[in-house]
Amino acid sequence: MKQLLLIFLCSFIMFFDKVVAQQDPQYSQYMFNQLAFNPGYAGSRDAICATALHRQQWVGLNGAPVTSVFSAHTPFRLFGQDHGAGLNVVSDQLGFNKDISIGLNYAYRLNVGPGKLGIGVSGIFMNKALKASWHIPKGSADTDPSIPAADESIMGFDMGLGVFYRSERAYLGLSTTHLLQPDLKYKEKNTSDYTLKRHYYLSGGCSIPLKNPIWELDPSVMAYSDGVASQVTANLNIMYNKKFWGGVAYRLNDALIAMIGIELFDGLKVGYSYDYSYTDIRRYSGGSHEIVVNYCFNIFKERIIKKYKSVRYL
Repeated sequence: MKQLLLIFLCSFIMFFDKVVAQQDPQYSQYMFNQLAFNPGYAGSRDAICATALHRQQWVGLNGAPVTSVFSAHTPFRLFGQDHGAGLNVVSDQLGFNKDISIGLNYAYRLNVGPGKLGIGVSGIFMNKALKASWHIPKGSADTDPSIPAADESIMGFDMGLGVFYRSERAYLGLSTTHLLQPDLKYKEKNTSDYTLKRHYYLSGGCSIPLKNPIWELDPSVMAYSDGVASQVTANLNIMYNKKFWGGVAYRLNDALIAMIGIELFDGLKVGYSYDYSYTDIRRYSGGSHEIVVNYCFNIFKERIIKKYKSVRYL
């Protein structure tokens, strides 16, 4: 298992050797936020799960990305088969752009070997808004015709596909977002069109128990590519008593990441991460902060059969 994971990680780093900006939001704690980019993840926890995430990227830099996510998913059975359903709401702000998307996810789940494979699809309703305050110098006779004269807003529809396999101690996911590559056009005729490029994601991780069973290692990796830009993040968390964790991650050619987390009580987990960028942007930014809250519970409680002796038969 360790050798396979090492080969898996090294292959990713060699393949994704160039990093540039992406259209999708960026996440450091991707391992707790898989539904954001893979609909096959829906129902994979065999419990009802809800996740809230907030990320402030490049703090101190005007117009830097601010992303908030709420997602929920659950397994269910229909016609004797296992399925999963999920909801994903993302608010993403970058510069003058204020974007909101709502995704509905469905996954068909089947037993494969020691785990379950989810094959999922998502339908995504998007609203992209441009809310800008332009400063035009005095005495300027003309303005750039490509700059909209007023706020702009447009609706669009997109789809995603994904597969997600989970066993007791490992997972692997492959997915694509912006399957339809929608071309969004603002009403203002001079405003530039906005085309969403198709993104491909690959994520994987496992749990490795140590000699003392109270400790375990949780390595993982997540990579994406849109055919032009690419990025890979490798993470190693150390888990103590399945209640506390801490670790470090490396985002290729971008940042070092530190994270900690705790399970406050049964099913409720809180995690925090800090990104330290080692690129030139560190001169203008205080780093990036991300907090995630996850809660899972199972409504299908195991029935306990109690036996009593009757005095009639004593």
